[in-house]
This record gives sequence, C-alpha cells and structure tokens, in this order.
Amino acid sequence: MPTPMESSDQVHPLAPAAGRYTGSDEDEASANKTNRRRCIKCCGTITVLLLIQAIVVVVLIFTVFKVKDPVIRMNGVTIDSIELLNGTTTPRPGSNITLTADVSVKNSNFASFKYQNTTATLFYHGVVIGEARGPSGRAKARRTMRMNVTVDVMTDRILQQPNLNSDFSSGLLTIGSYTSVGGRVKMIFFKKHVTVRMNCSITVNVTTKAIQQQKCKRKVKF
Repeated sequence: MPTPMESSDQVHPLAPAAGRYTGSDEDEASANKTNRRRCIKCCGTITVLLLIQAIVVVVLIFTVFKVKDPVIRMNGVTIDSIELLNGTTTPRPGSNITLTADVSVKNSNFASFKYQNTTATLFYHGVVIGEARGPSGRAKARRTMRMNVTVDVMTDRILQQPNLNSDFSSGLLTIGSYTSVGGRVKMIFFKKHVTVRMNCSITVNVTTKAIQQQKCKRKVKF
C-alpha cells in the first residue's frame, strides 16, 4: 500500500499548450503574407501601366490623331482658248471658252486623305457659265496633291449678261467659283468623313490670261 509520501511524489503528464504554433505553421503564415504583398504590387503595377497607356491614347487622339481640315486652294485659272470678234474683246457667239483650273488639296493629317470626284462650278454675275469634274485621288499624309480641272464655259450665257462689254473693255473679268471635295481621313482607330467646300471670287486679266486677284472662303463639314 503506497504511503502518503509516495502519493505526493507521483509524476503526472503535462497537458499540451492550447493555441501553440509549430514551426511549419509560422513558415506557412509568412509565405502567405509574402504572396499577398507580391499580388498587391503586381496588381498595382498593372493598374499604373494601364492608366499610363490610357493617358497616352487620349493625348494622341487630341494631338497627333486629331483630324485636321484638308485645305483646298485655287492656285490659278488659265484661259486655254477663247475666240473674240475681230478688233474687239467680245467672245464670238457660239464659240467655247476653255479654262484650266489649278486646284490643290493640302492634307495636314498624319494619315492619308482619300477624296472622291472633285466638282467645280463657275459663275458670272450669279449665273452658272461652266461646270467641271476632277478625278478622284489620294493626298498622302502631310502632303499636297495638285490637279488640273478643265472647264468648258458656255459662251452664250456670258453674252447674255449686260455687263460683259464693260468687263471685257476694262480687261478684267471677275468670275465666281464653287469647289467641293468629299473624302475621308483614315486613322489607325477610326475613319473620319470630311467634305470641304470653297467659294472664290477670281478676277482674270483677259489680255495676260492670268489671275489678277483672288478671294476665297472655305467651309468644312464633318
């Protein structure tokens, strides 16, 4: 039978400490924190890159890729053929007056401007005296395309004007012109349709067959 001393000296096993982590648990928690930090950094980097890319695209759209108005210019009008009455400056009835209009299309965009047929109409004191169509074409990026448009003038309509004799006697003939060019500018991301219309008042020297004065107004429609 055990004595009281023996009973008090009996050793009992220790209970395991509640909530105590082992070495493997600490390593796993540390690895999770590291992976979380890397994921946050990666997402942040991607977000910043996408934001920078979006800003660059917006800047390009409003600067480099902004569609600029093509410029049409009537460089000159040359009288190729005209038949006058003997000893006068009056055109012969029933004859034709042939004009050649030197028209240029200036494209200031960083993309080509493809235009359709060019139409040109000539007026004399508000009456249509001639019409012409120019060929379609393409103005390269930041280049100027020039073309010659031949216009056959209806002489009989000119002869009906009461101011004709005084205009020819002065040696200066003032005519109006209306030119329309429609086309599109093709950028990387989109296409922009543009129509340019131009009204000009041109004073031609009958003797030298050269332009004495020219005033133009341009209107662009997108």
